[in-house]
Amino acid sequence: MANPIGAILSTGLMLETLGQPEAARAIEAAVESAVADGTGTADIGGTLGTREVGDAIAVRIRPS
Repeated sequence: MANPIGAILSTGLMLETLGQPEAARAIEAAVESAVADGTGTADIGGTLGTREVGDAIAVRIRPS
C-alpha cells in the first residue's frame, strides 16, 4: 500500500507554479478535510487503501 497524499499535494504545488493558485488551494483544502475526517491509509492512522483515499480526496475538490 502507498499513501497517495504526497503525490496529490505535489500536484497542488505544480498547479501553483503554473499559475493556478485557486486549483492548488482546492487540492490542499481537500487533503486537509480528508485527513481531519480520519480518511487515510494505515501509515497515518487510517483504514483505507490507496485508491479509496485518492477517491475520497477527489470528491472533496470543488471548483472555485
